[in-house]
Amino acid sequence: MDFTLSNDVVEFRAAIRSIIAETVTPEVVDEMHRSGTFDLPALNLALGAAGYIERAVPGLGKGDPVELWVLFNELEKAGAPFDGLAINIMIAGVVVAVGTDEQKARILPSIISGEAGVCMGYSEPDHGSDVASITTRAVRDGDEWMINGAKMWTTMAHKATWLILLTRTNTEVPKHKGLTMFIMPMDTPGITVEPVHTMATERTNATWYDDVRVGDDAVLGEVNSGWRTMTVALAFERGVMGGTNAGVPLLRHFRLWADKVGLSADPFVRYQMARTAIDMQVATLLTQRSAWIAGSGGLPGLEGSMTKLFATEAYQRSVRAFQEMAGSSGLLQFHEPGAAADGFIDYDARHAPVTTIYGGTSEIQRNNIAERHLRLPKAR
Repeated sequence: MDFTLSNDVVEFRAAIRSIIAETVTPEVVDEMHRSGTFDLPALNLALGAAGYIERAVPGLGKGDPVELWVLFNELEKAGAPFDGLAINIMIAGVVVAVGTDEQKARILPSIISGEAGVCMGYSEPDHGSDVASITTRAVRDGDEWMINGAKMWTTMAHKATWLILLTRTNTEVPKHKGLTMFIMPMDTPGITVEPVHTMATERTNATWYDDVRVGDDAVLGEVNSGWRTMTVALAFERGVMGGTNAGVPLLRHFRLWADKVGLSADPFVRYQMARTAIDMQVATLLTQRSAWIAGSGGLPGLEGSMTKLFATEAYQRSVRAFQEMAGSSGLLQFHEPGAAADGFIDYDARHAPVTTIYGGTSEIQRNNIAERHLRLPKAR
């Protein structure tokens, strides 16, 4: 198989790198970690103005899987604040896949221009990975739906224009079948957002919904088919929209620091750096496979699970090894004197565990692979 990039993709990568160079400065990265908001409006607007967001949305744009991979690979290698952008492209793909024509016309233009962001209300305080057990209720009230409940880990809710919200609309059927997904403006009356700061510097949010009223035009997909709508989003999230090459900037930061302090000559250190580079290359190939399926109109649910499981656990192994080799200086944070790799070793050590949780824990990914690929009996 020839992995050489075509001339069109090479030009696309150069354009993405140019936009990153213009918008993602050291000051931007520092502010990202200080505020916990991993989003950059200037970057989103520049990509939108160039048509690259529309081009990347599964089912809407050019549909080139290599370009989809290149976009997020370049953002990830640069350490850019792209979490918001990834959510935006992912949910735009969901609207394309299951939304009505009216929803597509009303919602998509603001997202693909880079002007509007999206957040996702899935997990709840008492139902993290067991999303099907959620209790946030949407009850029919005349021509409207009235929603009450609470969500946790609603990342980007403090900046987003749109919200997709998973609710329970039928309590008389099996838990997976009584769910409905809604999409609504974040300024809809009755929505409250409170910050939740994580150990890895990212800010997420807890959100509350008190007598939130929306019409049928807010139903995304079919009533009581919210589980299917959510699986579309998860298929795009796992292994496609970034998060699979976090070991690349980690390796770059560690290597520069190791060169500076004289660790690079140690054979074991060199072995570990080579191991990380190999793992990230494998993660790249798995990501390209998932992106190819998404860009070709498919849903890479199984392939995404394989990609996410390998990439995030390899990242976690690498940063654990690097932190051990860095010693006490690997425990120092940004702006602390003597911090290994300017504090990035500590940051990655706190960030890596989180990557094995969001978008479905490693245990969920293993269950998915075991049941759907290996055809093993269900574990639940």
